[in-house]
Amino acid sequence: MGRDDDAPRRCGMAGAGRDVVGPMVLGAWDAFLEQAAAVDLDRPTRLAGWRAHEVCVHLGAWPDHTALADLAASARAGGTGTPPDVDATNARVTAAHRNASREEVLAALGRNREATARYLADEPAELDTAPAVSTVGRLPMLSVVLGQAYELAVHGLDLVPLGAPPPPPSVLDAGLAALADVTGALAASSGIAGGAALVTPRGGWAFAADPPGWTVRRLSGEQPRGAVVEAPADVLLEAASGRTNPGAALVRRRLRVRDLPELMRLAPIVESAPGIPGGPILALAARTVGGAGDLLGRFRGRR
Repeated sequence: MGRDDDAPRRCGMAGAGRDVVGPMVLGAWDAFLEQAAAVDLDRPTRLAGWRAHEVCVHLGAWPDHTALADLAASARAGGTGTPPDVDATNARVTAAHRNASREEVLAALGRNREATARYLADEPAELDTAPAVSTVGRLPMLSVVLGQAYELAVHGLDLVPLGAPPPPPSVLDAGLAALADVTGALAASSGIAGGAALVTPRGGWAFAADPPGWTVRRLSGEQPRGAVVEAPADVLLEAASGRTNPGAALVRRRLRVRDLPELMRLAPIVESAPGIPGGPILALAARTVGGAGDLLGRFRGRR
């Protein structure tokens, strides 16, 4: 399938192409590899039951776990099938490699980075906009590739308390781009017309869904209209992933939300994909506008 003039409208960041997405995701990999090399993998993280070892194992490529290759195969096959159970997959992979050595774990991370680079260099460009069955539903393959930047940014923040250097601003920015992209994609596939802006002191990203497509654009200092979630990039990512309670962050003014009713239009996405990135923020909108519960209620995010 070829790209046409409305590709950016149809498929968000996949329409922007590899020249944009490739450096973002490979930069996130390079930063995470540096972080992983700097920490004791046996130290516990803030994720219950997970050491740095488990964090890194589930991000690696193993003979029994080749997630990117499986996703590319799904895209080549037309994106049919049922989304995998991410929690069950994580449990299986981390249990299988619980006793892997430090060298083996770091090598597995390197293999996944290499697999991503090979995809970007070798796979045909038309595969980028083909749908693949990801853990949250059907997404363009290049959006799935970019989704790695979100996961690497969030897990990079998980490693900081263990002594790792903080993820660079460019990685946090790439993570937010992926968050905007996947939320826009799921809104479009759910038939929702709406959008939101993720605003940081450095700019941020905005998405707009107008089924059957969606757009994603970088912000550079302007004040976007409509629903806005504003915070430093690390706070946005931690709220989106459930590491930080977004209600508490709102009360403490670490996070600001503008036009909650508009943001609530996106809340039905959580029902169809309860583990999506950003789910805790959308749940916050639904609970706040609907009056269902305390702002300081707990929100659960997937690893």
